[in-house]
This record gives sequence, structure tokens and C-alpha cells, in this order.
Amino acid sequence: MNYLIRNGRILDPSVNLDAVLDLRVTNGIVSEIGPSLVPQNEEIIDAQGLWVTPGLIDLHVHFRDPGLTYKETIATGMRAAAAGGFTTVCAMPNTKPVVDSVEVVRYIRSEAAKTPVTDLKIIGAITRGQNGEVLADIQGMAEEGICALSEDGKSVMNADLMKQAMLLAKDLDLPIFDHCEDANLAHGCVSPCDAQKALGLPALDPIAEEVLTARDIQLAGLTGCRLHICHVSTANSAEIIRVAKAHSISVTAEVAPHHFALDDSEIWKNDANYKMNPPLRSSDDVAAMIVGLQDGTLDAIATDHAPHHENEKNLGLEKSANGIVGLETSVPVSVTALVKTGLLTPLELIDRMSTTPGRILGGGKGTLQVGAQADIALIDADTPWTIDKTKFETMGRNTPFDGWNVYGRVHTTIYKGQIVYQEGKIQV
Repeated sequence: MNYLIRNGRILDPSVNLDAVLDLRVTNGIVSEIGPSLVPQNEEIIDAQGLWVTPGLIDLHVHFRDPGLTYKETIATGMRAAAAGGFTTVCAMPNTKPVVDSVEVVRYIRSEAAKTPVTDLKIIGAITRGQNGEVLADIQGMAEEGICALSEDGKSVMNADLMKQAMLLAKDLDLPIFDHCEDANLAHGCVSPCDAQKALGLPALDPIAEEVLTARDIQLAGLTGCRLHICHVSTANSAEIIRVAKAHSISVTAEVAPHHFALDDSEIWKNDANYKMNPPLRSSDDVAAMIVGLQDGTLDAIATDHAPHHENEKNLGLEKSANGIVGLETSVPVSVTALVKTGLLTPLELIDRMSTTPGRILGGGKGTLQVGAQADIALIDADTPWTIDKTKFETMGRNTPFDGWNVYGRVHTTIYKGQIVYQEGKIQV
């Protein structure tokens, strides 16, 4: 199907374009952009009042398959991505079994092919079984097409082993997506704060994140590896990254919506839907995340989409599993918290949610330039609505954003030139 998207506000950070124009999709490719294009026997999509953006790119999701499909399947995760405006997502390797071999990579790819609504990129584990002892089959997984390496959910505590991984990643031109948390310092479940003390909860000190952030940036500077810091949450971590960039170390970083939209005062609610790792931080840390997004220290917004079964999230803050779902709330929370408040422009937001993540991945994603694959999101940024977790495509209902009154609703998602989601319904 060919489309003419008419009268939308085209936001393409790759060419600094913010204008009301028409966009033509022909045979799965962006074929023309301009004012008042003449229809050519194609379906018309009226985008008046909508943003027309490159398909969103999430560098950090957990789809739980293989082995944990009672939380999420690859199919439900990909449907949630399409509903959230995402045309590319990168799945972390902490499944059962861990994504540490060619066989598991092939399994995930075969499952993803059954639900062609988004591009599922596969991240391989750094160590076998994520046990931090022996490197995984990185060469084999690279040949099988993984997009990055990560130990997400854990850190590689052996600095020499991490150095070896970085050297190999550099040779294979793979980035490392780095979960930074010193296991020797990470003993609690929420940040140290008044609520933590009053509720008698063990504190997870931010130094656990900051120490590993500093160590791995130093190793990246030594090895020349491309390092991407996952879910940054503290002001000190952001400053470490800022200094590293000033010294031309090849480091990028992401922040999750919950770390710029919520702070540790939410812990007073004593609700495990506010429990994630890294935990919610102080209001000063939240302010630092926003400054980092504004000045480019934090390159990308990534959801850390982490579905859990309700039985794993009803055990109280100390014992419940870490993580919340995020694919279907990322756009509304980000538009509401960042754009409607004037903290980011629409073009800057789409840069952090599409163009710059595309640059980090490589492969020409995150653009609406003529000749690009037609991965496109249409977003209604101005009509208020209320988040309702019962209507999610993901199996997870673990979200602190249920009932939020927001702006920024995904109207249509186009993947490879085909409408895969439109006005609340998956189309494939």
C-alpha cells in the first residue's frame, strides 16, 4: 500500500525539519516531502494537527522470551512497541536461557518474524549465563547479527574481563550497553531518602551506579570501545558522562521516563509499581536528568520496559521484582513532562526518542529523508487523555502511570511502509 500523509507537522531532527508538509510513502520508502503534494492513486492519511515523526527507537526493552513468557512474549512485546510508536526496539539478554549463544539469537529472530510490526534488534550477553566469569560466544552472535552487547540486570564486576569484552566489541564494531551497578555496594531496594527511613526499607546508595559508570568509562577510553550507559539516574553519573564526552571518550547515555518524571517522594506510597533499578532518585537528580537531556549529555530516552506478573509486584517494596512497563507510556509521559512544560522542543524530543538512538545503532534509522525506509509515527500531542493500563498491548500491568492525565497519544505507526497500528488497534 502506498500512502500520502497530508498536512502533518513533520519533525525530522536528522535534517532539522519542523514544518507542516505532506509526505509520500511509495513501496515502503519515503519518496517525497513537500507542500500540497498531488495524490497519485494512494491512500490518503489526514495528519492535520498531528506530529509526523521518524519511527521511535527504544534502545532498552525486556521481552522475557525465552523462558519467562508468563511475563511477556516476543509477540506481545512487539505489539506494545507498535502501540507506543516504536518501529525499532532492542531486547536485553537476561532471559532463560540467557542470550549468550547463536542458538538463542536464532530462536528470538524466528519468533519475531511471526509478528512483523516492529524491528526487533537482539542484544547479546557479555558473559556466559551472565555469570561474569567467561565471555559469551560474542563472535558467533556478532556473525548472527546482534546489535550490541550487554549484561543488563547485572554488571561485569571483573574489570579485566570487562576490558577483554570491550576490546573484542571494538574489533567487531559492537557497542556495549552498560548496566552500571557495583554489586558490592548494591544492597537496598530504594534510594536513601526520608520515605525509605520512615518505612524501614534498605537503601540502595547511588554510589553503586556512579562507581561503575566511572570505571567503565575509563575502560572505554582505554580500549576505544563504543560505550552506551543504560538508565542513568543520578546527577553525579550525568556529570561523569559529561566530563568523559568533553575528553572525547566514545560514550553515549540514556535516561528512562520514570527518572525524569518521578522522584523518590513517590516511595511514601509504599507501592511496588514505583520500584525499579536504578530506583527513583531525589528531585535534584531528576533536575539533572532534564539538564542532561537539554545539553546532550544524555543522548536518548529509553523505556527499560520490564513487564512482570502481578504476583511478582504485590510483595511490597522490599521483596517485589524491579521494573515497570514503558513502551505504551513513553510518548505521553515524555510529551507531558518535557514538551508541555517547555523543557524540550518537539524536535528535541523526537531527536532523543528516534534520531539519536538511530545514530547509536547505525543503519540509517531515525530519519524521514527521501529514500529512507518508511518507519513513521503519527502523534497527537495536543488532545488530553488518560492512561489506562487495562488497554495495554503488553502483558504487564506494572506501571506507576495508570490514571495519569497526559498529552501525546500515538495515532498511527507505520513500519516498512505498512500501517501496523492505528487509533488504538493493531492492524497486522
